[in-house]
Amino acid sequence: MNSSYDIIKALMRTEKSTLYEPQAKYLFLVNRQANKVQIKRAIEDIYKVRVGEVNTFISSGKLKRVRYQLGLTPETKKAIVTLKAGQKIETA
Repeated sequence: MNSSYDIIKALMRTEKSTLYEPQAKYLFLVNRQANKVQIKRAIEDIYKVRVGEVNTFISSGKLKRVRYQLGLTPETKKAIVTLKAGQKIETA
């Protein structure tokens, strides 16, 4: 993982994640091997903001069935990033 873009996959824009924005919190989909320090540096590099705190969690894969086949969706790692006071990420 050399690049910041390898660590941060996407800014997640869901109904629940938009409720965090007034508190300067944003939800990101991140690489499974990335740690909090790497995530913080990548966010600061990409969006040019100051990060206060990073909380991560892993969403487990869900069981799916197609006809007679069973399978799992992949596990994903997400990060809730809290920005320092006065900082904001411009979202379109």
